[in-house]
Amino acid sequence: MASSPMTSSSQSPRPPRPNLAFRRLRGQRSPGEFAAAVRRAAREIDERVSCDARYIGRVEAGEIRCPNYAYERVFLHMFPGRTLADLGFVPRSAVRGRGARTAESALSPHTTSPLPAPHETDGAHDLHDPLDPHDPHEIDDQNHEESDVRRRAFMSGGTATVAAASLGPWGLAFGGRAEAAPRSVRRVGEAEAGALEEAVRKIRLLDDRHGADGLYRRAAAPLRAAYALLDAGATRQTTAERLHAGAGELAISVGWLAHDSGRFDDARSHYAEALATARVAGDPALEAHAFCNTSFLARDAGRPREAVRAAQAAQYAARSLGSARLLSLLALREAGGWAGLADRTGCEQALTRAQALYGRGPCDADPEWMSFYGDAELAGLEAQCWSTLGDWQRAAHQARRATRLQDPHFTRNLALYTAELADDLARAGHPDEAAAAGLRVLDLLDEVQSSRVQTMLAGTARVLLPHRRASGVSDFLERHRALPRPT
Repeated sequence: MASSPMTSSSQSPRPPRPNLAFRRLRGQRSPGEFAAAVRRAAREIDERVSCDARYIGRVEAGEIRCPNYAYERVFLHMFPGRTLADLGFVPRSAVRGRGARTAESALSPHTTSPLPAPHETDGAHDLHDPLDPHDPHEIDDQNHEESDVRRRAFMSGGTATVAAASLGPWGLAFGGRAEAAPRSVRRVGEAEAGALEEAVRKIRLLDDRHGADGLYRRAAAPLRAAYALLDAGATRQTTAERLHAGAGELAISVGWLAHDSGRFDDARSHYAEALATARVAGDPALEAHAFCNTSFLARDAGRPREAVRAAQAAQYAARSLGSARLLSLLALREAGGWAGLADRTGCEQALTRAQALYGRGPCDADPEWMSFYGDAELAGLEAQCWSTLGDWQRAAHQARRATRLQDPHFTRNLALYTAELADDLARAGHPDEAAAAGLRVLDLLDEVQSSRVQTMLAGTARVLLPHRRASGVSDFLERHRALPRPT
């Protein structure tokens, strides 16, 4: 079981101090290029690290104050003669062990302030699944026992009333924090369950319109409040079931915000929390949803076999729910995993199954969260499968269908499908059409903040670079270069 979202934060209120020494060592290389150099250096000494541009950005921002042992060996290999201090890191003793626990000892069961949001402080615990061979990105600043202390302190300091208040639209839309009052905990009822369900809907609406990057940290407070409500208990069994389902769905929604903004470790932890909640509540619908998102994340994180297994587990959980559309989406998740394994036959079989199930039409048993799944999403996910298999022409055909079919309300998805189209066209040898699609995506980025879309555009720009003289390509490349680069 994953630790609760409340256990993910450091206790220190200090903002992270940028690691300027490490930034100087990167020089003129982009974070992605430097991450590739780190992975090459790791292979030279038989280490395995899953370094990416986001990790480099977190180091330079000071969020990772000291690397784990695998990264330490790689960095010292890359820069012989230097120490961790020369690379801008703090001593290991400062972030783990007795020194790091000093602040924790001041906590008592009467602590009343809620915890800061994940990754807002100078170190956070990354869930390390035993199935994943990669090392966690950083040192766990506090051990699991300390995390439990923080969680108990938060729970005992909060009340159901305060937790429900922090789920309101003001707390989510404007990032407000509800301070827990020293009142006795009361059991919650229908009003609180309704507030929780409304918070889930609001997050999904904002994500559909604007993408995940600006929402993730603000969504952490409602998630903590949801689990506080769950801990307080409900007056009726039906209310308890709604609270479990609502908390689990909120964990999935926050996990998706982390996923779409490139925070894969955070997303994995939130999805695991949702799965644990589903198992505790005996809720197969929530379990299917959690496995569905876990499969999608595994595919994006380069773990295609896990993507297949999670999608199959989701289908098993959903077998009695009566929703053909849900089973169709889950078959598409499985197809994405098979594509990542370069198993064209397995992928095509899953795609055929997905299309047949989709053709049965919608029904009352379809989950509320599947509102995004229509003709456009079916085409878009199929395009991703063909793209992964290297069939660029078929991928571009499906991506173009997705852009034409997409409801303009789903601005983020429209940007995503158009970015997919641009990349597929570029790789299929149509640079002018790719540039035109890329320019349409750039026009949407005023409304949409999605690291996933920006990463796709960056890949397209690299493919188009040799074709800069083609019609529209230089304009696209110039506008893309002018984009602010995420750290």
